[in-house]
Amino acid sequence: MIKFLTLVGNYFILLKKVFSKPEKPSVYYKQTMRELVFLGLNSVGIIAIISFFMGAVITLQTAYNTENPIYPKYLIGLGCRDSMILEFSSTISALILAGKIGSNIASEIGTMRVTEQIDALEIMGVNSASYLILPKLVATIIFNPILTLLAIAVGITGGGLAGWFSGVVTPESYIYGIQYEFIPYYITYSEIKTVFFAFIITSISAFQGYYVEGGSLEVGKASTKAVVYSSLLILLFNVILTQLLLS
Repeated sequence: MIKFLTLVGNYFILLKKVFSKPEKPSVYYKQTMRELVFLGLNSVGIIAIISFFMGAVITLQTAYNTENPIYPKYLIGLGCRDSMILEFSSTISALILAGKIGSNIASEIGTMRVTEQIDALEIMGVNSASYLILPKLVATIIFNPILTLLAIAVGITGGGLAGWFSGVVTPESYIYGIQYEFIPYYITYSEIKTVFFAFIITSISAFQGYYVEGGSLEVGKASTKAVVYSSLLILLFNVILTQLLLS
């Protein structure tokens, strides 16, 4: 229990250092642009591919579970739309990003810690926590909602193509289903969750890397912890935010 409270305390102390006033905003701007590419743009491919196949699987599973004639075919498009918007585009994408960018952040900062690069920044009077972590936080909070919108669009498209080529639903019925009683707030709900998840992934991963001690073996362990802890907190906050935002 004491160890857990110590970790939580160190986490919030780190966040206080991260959000302190930047020394040179121009330097932070360049770092943020770099992180937008490294953490955001480079994740477009994997999110698009996974979302496409998730949409396809949702459509096929919905079709096979609604074969009863009393169920209208447009329910297939409706089910794919709501599944992608409410859950898969934000939560599943966040879990994927926790593995991809979370481990990268933890290993990058952890390597800098064990090679004493962070100590060198501190000696030069640079707020290392803010310099290394704040641009990553800003980049993920800005770009991850864009990835969520991409996941929704690609997933629904993948579902439509899967339904069309497999013959389980006509394009007309599918399009009618994705338009049927659409609730715009669901998009807002998904984007709000994404912002929280982006903060969790980046801050937890950076925390694990920043306080690593030892050598390369410990950096690897920190990367693993970053992915595990981020994933657990994403699932926990998914429940909390769903209760708060949809109740």
